[in-house]
Amino acid sequence: MTAPTPASPATSLPRLLLLLSATTGLVDAASVLGLGKVFTANMTGNVVFLGFAAAGTPGFKVGPSLLALATFMLGAWGAGYLARAHTERPLRRWLMWAAMVETGLLWIAALIALGIDVTAQAPQLGVLSVIALTGFAMGLRNATVRSLKVPDLTTTVLTLTITGIAADRSGTNLVRRFAAVLSIFAGAAVGALLLFHGGLALPLALAGAIVVGATLLFARDPGSALPHRP
Repeated sequence: MTAPTPASPATSLPRLLLLLSATTGLVDAASVLGLGKVFTANMTGNVVFLGFAAAGTPGFKVGPSLLALATFMLGAWGAGYLARAHTERPLRRWLMWAAMVETGLLWIAALIALGIDVTAQAPQLGVLSVIALTGFAMGLRNATVRSLKVPDLTTTVLTLTITGIAADRSGTNLVRRFAAVLSIFAGAAVGALLLFHGGLALPLALAGAIVVGATLLFARDPGSALPHRP
């Protein structure tokens, strides 16, 4: 009798990526509302903010946006190295390493955030450190998810997802697309509430917990033992 083959990881990957999408909302709520109008997860919005800052628009600064972009790119570079190092190794091993690095960075950022006065945006070193740490973490996340090639679940960017909802109006991915939008929406709403009622550290700490918790759940899927082939 032929031994059963393990389930495809695609069956549980969408659930993992939907949970990671919610953490994008948490991180961007923390950065935009708590770090002085800068995105550390959504680089499209960050480039727009950088344009506002370059034009001298009040309330927008060039330095934080450039820092977020630079650290995001460093994180993406690191994710590429991590993915290549895990070629032909179990998928869950690669994703757990990525999750542990991302979670560690988010939790360090949360610890630093405990000492930040959001209203005064001080101390400046603390603010810039949180921007750098979360930017690197989200760059690593984006490059990792990009390697997975799961349609409509980039975990951070929704423009093409929303376009697909309106243009296609049907199809197997419609529910997934709506779920992706709702996940980021819910994360942003929860992140804003946590920040306003509990401080900057809370949404960052929760984001890290969800990242590692969701990846551990995915690692229980037999399909996650399949080799990673970028």
